[in-house]
Amino acid sequence: MKLILEYQWEIFIGIEVISFISLILFGIVRYLFSKPKMSRFFLLVFFLLLILEAVLAVILYQETGEISTFQIVIIIFIFYACTFGISDFRKLDRWMRLKIGKWRGIDLLTENDKRIMKKQKDPKYIARKYRYSSLVHLLVFVLAQIIFWSYGVNSLEEVKAYLTDLSWISADNYAISPYPSEMLYGVSMVWGIVFVVDFIYSWSYTIFPSTK
Repeated sequence: MKLILEYQWEIFIGIEVISFISLILFGIVRYLFSKPKMSRFFLLVFFLLLILEAVLAVILYQETGEISTFQIVIIIFIFYACTFGISDFRKLDRWMRLKIGKWRGIDLLTENDKRIMKKQKDPKYIARKYRYSSLVHLLVFVLAQIIFWSYGVNSLEEVKAYLTDLSWISADNYAISPYPSEMLYGVSMVWGIVFVVDFIYSWSYTIFPSTK
């Protein structure tokens, strides 16, 4: 247990690297060597590693009794894998079929795959897609904050005070924040950074549209 506590970040990074390699091996075995049954083993490895990350976060919480940045990062990664990660995996799968198909001299893409890939190169489609995803993210983020704050504040006056004085954001102390617990405070701080970066990135496709 001491080793897990000491090398938790190294273990997490190692799991993520192996997870990515397992997805690559899935495509290689399935499309290069034409062994779909064997390729499922690597998908199974990916899901087992995802579960292992969740177990690691639970073990560390039981050992320390508190929510740390490390556990918050794991939660975010698991959430991503179960939501946006599915779409990204499909994109990676099509890319591997395209490349491996060219190496083998055969066409591994379906007509639907080709339509999707062509559409994903359209700047207008890309901008529209990112606008939609950013607005959905905004809605989910705001609703989550409303729910979190509802447990930590007692009146609209308190809400107004927190909105007009944002010094609590950088204070690194949930006790002077509108959040009822350190866990929700930590999750919201990390989520807030991710949200801002994602929102700016998403709208950059609309503000600075590609010509290709």
